Amino acid sequence: MTALTVRVDTASPVAPYEQIRAQLAALIVTGRLTEDERLPTVRQLATDLGLAPGTVARAYRELEAAKLIRTRRGAGTRVATPPSEPPRPAPDQLATLARDFTSAARALGADTEAILTAIREALD
Repeated sequence: MTALTVRVDTASPVAPYEQIRAQLAALIVTGRLTEDERLPTVRQLATDLGLAPGTVARAYRELEAAKLIRTRRGAGTRVATPPSEPPRPAPDQLATLARDFTSAARALGADTEAILTAIREALD
């Protein structure tokens, strides 16, 4: 198993399960977690992150619903066969990411123009 690097920022307005889901989805879609690679158990990841098992379980359920992972009794949770096309984010997920980025940038003192410039540069 690849060393899994998932972090949860408890001060973030983004729910911990969504932080876990988004990070694991990104690792899977970018190929850093490969097909059939085993993920930690819900209990193990919850312990590692200092969270309740239900929080990790929710992230895993959403990843399974997105067909990015599969769970089989006795075989654990593994990365699923990659979809032929990357999944498209739901509009509300993009809105949440944009709000989080904007809030963090404003907390650093960035104004609207600086935020828009950073986004344009990231897209290029």
